[in-house]
Order: sequence, then C-alpha cells, then structure tokens
Amino acid sequence: MEEAELGDVESLPRGGFRCSLCHVTVANKPSLEDHLRGKKHQRLENLRSVRQAQEFRSVFVSGFRKGTPASELSEYFQAYGQVVNVVMDKDKGVYAIVELQDREVLEKVLAQPQHSLGGSKLRVKPREKKDFRYAPPRKQGSARLEQLSPEKLAPRLCQVEDVDAQMALVVQQLEFSEGERRLRDLLVSLFREVFLEFFPGSAVLPFGSSVNGFDVCGCDLDLFLDLEKTKNFQASAKGSSEPQVSMEHGEHRGMEAEGRASPELDSRSEDSILSDIDLASATVPEVLELVAAVLRKCIPGVHHVQAVPNARRPVVKFCHKESGLRGDISIDNKLALCNTRFLQLCTEADERVRPLVYAVRYWAKQQALAGNPFGGGPLLNNYALTLLVVYFLQTCSPPILPTVARLRALAEDGEKTVVDSWDCTFPEDSSRLEPSGNMESLCSLLAEFFRVFGDFDFAGSVISLRDGRPLPLPQFLSSGDERRLKLGPFNLQDPFELSHNVAANVNEKTALRFQRCCRDAAKYCRSLQYQRKSSKGKSWGLAHERPGQPGGSPQRGFQEVCDSLAFVFRDVLKCSFSERPEEEPAADGAQQGEEPTAMEVEAVAVGSKRPLAEGGGALGPPPKKLCADAAPPTPESRSWDCTVWHRVWLGRRRVRRQLRGPQPDPPEQADSLGLEVKVSEALSQQLGDARPTAPLLRFAVCAQTGGGQDSRLSLSFAPAPEQAAAFQEFFRFLQGFLPRMVELQLASRA
Repeated sequence: MEEAELGDVESLPRGGFRCSLCHVTVANKPSLEDHLRGKKHQRLENLRSVRQAQEFRSVFVSGFRKGTPASELSEYFQAYGQVVNVVMDKDKGVYAIVELQDREVLEKVLAQPQHSLGGSKLRVKPREKKDFRYAPPRKQGSARLEQLSPEKLAPRLCQVEDVDAQMALVVQQLEFSEGERRLRDLLVSLFREVFLEFFPGSAVLPFGSSVNGFDVCGCDLDLFLDLEKTKNFQASAKGSSEPQVSMEHGEHRGMEAEGRASPELDSRSEDSILSDIDLASATVPEVLELVAAVLRKCIPGVHHVQAVPNARRPVVKFCHKESGLRGDISIDNKLALCNTRFLQLCTEADERVRPLVYAVRYWAKQQALAGNPFGGGPLLNNYALTLLVVYFLQTCSPPILPTVARLRALAEDGEKTVVDSWDCTFPEDSSRLEPSGNMESLCSLLAEFFRVFGDFDFAGSVISLRDGRPLPLPQFLSSGDERRLKLGPFNLQDPFELSHNVAANVNEKTALRFQRCCRDAAKYCRSLQYQRKSSKGKSWGLAHERPGQPGGSPQRGFQEVCDSLAFVFRDVLKCSFSERPEEEPAADGAQQGEEPTAMEVEAVAVGSKRPLAEGGGALGPPPKKLCADAAPPTPESRSWDCTVWHRVWLGRRRVRRQLRGPQPDPPEQADSLGLEVKVSEALSQQLGDARPTAPLLRFAVCAQTGGGQDSRLSLSFAPAPEQAAAFQEFFRFLQGFLPRMVELQLASRA
C-alpha cells in the first residue's frame, strides 16, 4: 500500500479497519486491500489529487464591485498567464476563486503588491487549503431536514487545529447544504407561480435566516407576500372603462416582462378570488385567510396551514410535508426585507462576521440562553444574538463594522429608503465601505465579546446600532424615545425600527444569567484549555464539556422532575397516568418497531433555582473533578402509560382569555398552574365532562437521565402503532407546553 493510502486507513480498537476517505469499514486486511484497489477508492483518490492541484494554483479574490462578470476577472488575470477557470460566489457575488495554469503564474500574481479593477482595489491571497471530504449520498427517504445537535458537533470540533478552525467548522456544519438551498429556491419559485396566478402583480420575497447570510439547516422559511401592485391593479380594473382596459393590458405586458404578471389579467380577474374581496379595504385577518386558502388548496405538499392574525407581525404558518420545513408568510413586513439586506451587507463587509455570529449562537444554545424552536418565552432569539455581535463589531477598537448612521452617510441619493416612516437607508454595494484596520483573529474577538458583555449594564442603557454605542437610560429617557421603545431588563434597539426592543421578551433572570455566562466564558477564554488543542484527546476550545452542578443531587432532582411530570399529565391535562413496574418493557410502540418521539427537559436540583445542566456549558469554567471514592451517578429511568380522554390541547388560549376576564393577570399569575388546571376543566366540560367510552390516545412515556455529569432528562413517547399519526398533533402541543408546566410545578415545590 502507498503512503497516501496508509494515511487514509484507521485501525479500529476492536479489530478491523476504516477508510476515512471513503467512509468504509472492513473486517480484515485482505478486505482492506481489496477496497483500496477498488473503483470507489481509486476514483476518490484521483478526485482528491485534482482538487488539491487546483487549490495550489488558485487565488481568492475579493473587493471588486458587486455584479462584476467572471469574464472581466479572467481578462484581468490573463495579463500574468493563462487562466483555467473563474468560480464566482453566486449567492452574494462578493468573491471569486481564480484557477491559474500553474504555480509560476500564481507566484507572479502574488508578487504584485497591489491589484485594482474598475477603480476598486482587489484583495488577492492564496486559496485556503481545505481537507478533502467525501459526502456519501443520502439514502432514499432521508430528505427531512434536521439540525445538527451540539452534542454531535462537539467531537468534530476537537479534531481541528485551532479555535478559528473550530468556528469555521461550526459554520460549515450548521449552514444549508446545497440540497437544502435548492429545495428552498424551488419552494419559493412554486409559491411565486401560484400566488401570481391568484394575485396579479404580486411578489413573493424570502427574508430572514434563509437569505441573510446566517442560515441554519432546518430553520423556518420566512416569506413576504407583496400585494402593493395587486392592489393598484385591482383599483385600476374596477375604475376603468372598456377602452381603458386595453391600456391596462399594455401595462401588464410590461409587468410580465419583469416577471410580475401576465397579459391575461383583466379578463381573468372577474372570475378570480379578487372579485370577492377589495384588498385596499380588507382587514388583515381577511387577507390572511385568503392567503391560507390558496396555500391549502393550490400548493401541493403544503399542510398544517394556520393564519395567526394577532401576532406582532400577522402571518400564515405552513409546513412542507416532504421535507418537514416550516415557514411563515407575512403581508405587511417590508422592514424585515431591509433588516435582511442590512445583515447581508455586514457579512459582505468582513469575512469574520459569519463565523463569529455562528459561534455565539452555538454557545448561547449550549447555555440554554437561546434556541426555543417555538419562539416566545424569556430566551434570546437568533436575531437578537446576531445584532449583539454586529454591535460588538461596531464598538471594538478599531471598528470592524460601520454604524447604521455611518452607512446612511455613505449611501447615494438613489438609495434613500423609507419604510413605515423609518429611515432604512444604507449602501447596496459593500465595496463602498471602508476596509477595517482591525486584524484580530476570531479566537481573540470571541473572547473580547464575552469580556464586553460580561460587564455590560443591560438594564441601565439601550444598545444602539444606529449610533454604535450604549445610550445611558437617563439620556435616552430625556430624548423622548422612551414613549415608543418598550424598556426592560435587556434593551436592544432594532437598527431601523427604533420603537422595537428586539430583546423585550427577555426577563431579568435571563438577562442576569446571560451576563453571568459571559463572565464565565470570558474567564475560560483566558485559559490554555480554550486556546490550545488538547494533546490528550480532551475537549477544548468551543467543544469544552458542560460541567456538572457542584453539590447538586442528580438522583433526587430526577425524581422531583418525574413527580412534576406526572402531576402535569394527571392533574393539569386530566390524563390517566400510571407508572409501569421496572421490569416491564418501555413502550408498546417500541416493541413493534415504532421509533419513539423524543424531547428533552432539564432536571432541576432540589433547593436550587437553576437547572442541573446550567452553570458552565460550552465555553464555561472547567468542571471540578470527582473524588476517587465518589462514583459518578448512573442513569435512571421511569416509565408510565398515559391515556388521553379529551382534546384539552385545542382552544386553550381562547378559554384562558375568558377565564382571565377583561383585565389580564400579571405574567407570573397568567401562566400559573392553577389557571392551566381551570382551562383543562373548562375544555373537558365543553367537550362533555363524562369520560368517553374509548380514549383518544394511548402512549407510553419513558424518562431517562444521561448518567455521569449529564443531568439532562430525556423523554421518549411511544404511541400505539395505529395512533402514531394522530399523536403528532398532541406531541407538538407538548413540546411547548410540557417543559414550561414542569418548571412551574418544580418552582412551586421548592
């Protein structure tokens, strides 16, 4: 075997070998030799050699004006020698990879001290050398999108060489795959085609995480349905006479050329859904119901459609059945388009922005400071975390990103933008931004981020991205802005909608915990365990293990959580809930090959206000070692059979409002267990207080700890095989309701 082949082979502890190039495991040496001589291994070896040769003779080019064609770059570098290929960044158009004929041409290009094209100064450097990775084809039926959990990501982080490489890997592992990006593009195209049919002149525009440069696998698909031209068309069609209609035809032919409408709109409009509603005078709920009807009846593969007219930004929620992708369609959210483009501009301004944002999000999710998949609650959302990073990069020395006020000054006259009376002006082209003189590494910037926010006065100031500085509360109050911005323990002002506190949902407890976690992370970042790869195979850098809670009692905490869990099912949801003896199997569904559905609930130690898993987390102080005679706790588990008799998960919000009356209770009382018990009782009475002869659902619940220092409690639900589909609706309700109720019950018993 050749030296390169030997480098691809790993010996397994229990015998056998693994080819790391092809991701193939074999039992013995003859099988290994057969594999190395095989077509698959030879093909991948050749492909790796070609890719490496391309890397060694390629340069990374940025700084040119957005929209610069590949041919123009090719023509420029032809002056130094033959150009083999130019690969443009299709998503943002801000960088390119130029492949040259050989190393000699490459050295000529790099020897030139300064490059410029079309009046823009080019940044030219050797192409980054990356390890060749073969991605095996996914099996049929595995198209459902799933986020990579921090637990699965941590071992991969330990394999790279430094913290900067870890942060790059976090981006690589969490961002969209090419398949998911294509899927989303296809869905957007389908939505555009269908809505254009029913709403002539309309536009469907994606915004948010899908397109702002901070995409995460499986994140929601946020869409804005722009009906402005549809309203104009409808008004023109109603007020025009027959001769004027032909003029409208001409207008719509022009719109069709822009991809907006077709020339048949006027003749078709009388029979369309627009004949039943006047968009200009219709209420938001009426338009949302119309949009929901189109989604339900006309777009294949879309289900679970629900209009939510009472949200801060009214939306229609939907789910794509095949991929499991969830999304929202809003009809009055043009500010979100500006926020999306602003974040895109930030990612284009400096290549360190994306990995730093991904790393902070990863850390916050590990610390349970963010990551609520259902929104709401007192946790920080991803948008708030992203703005915190942008603000930090505005205020570091020297600044890496300009303030919003500075961006406004750099914009040209034609870029003036006002949305809902808010000034959203900034340059469209990132090449007009001044390059930063800050050359700090990602490792140093992350440590500085934690240091800054570990000592930050969140309650006593307002974080302003417009001015790039904290506005002291007395100064802010005297300016009169307090009449619009909702102040609280954590004040983070939106960069454009200045009346919106992005962190208004964060309570005092979460704000203080965020600050404490930042201080702990800053302390950890000063240690060698953060900065240097462990030579003993231990976790280091971003992958540092979560420490246990010193002095806590995982076993006793587990029993407390289980008792609270039983209380919620039995007393709050009015289910029959009986514990299984230990020798019985965990779940009927599991016996017959059904895959149980899982969720995680944090166990809380008795007498403690903090979850057992809280305290350090990734980027926290190192865990204290156990005494030699103190064995780590072993995993525990308890199982129950549960029977659901009434649909007490439907209509809870309506009944809750009725029970509260006209004057809403304080937040801590409104979410109390007593109120939730009354809601279930009222729903049971409406549905018929007598117990039905047959239950709605039967399923088994198994609670289990991870053992050792992992104090998280995992719940597995196994419905009866014939009820698996019906159970999904109830499970979605439990994902948001159950952890909150268990926490309230634990707090009431403390």
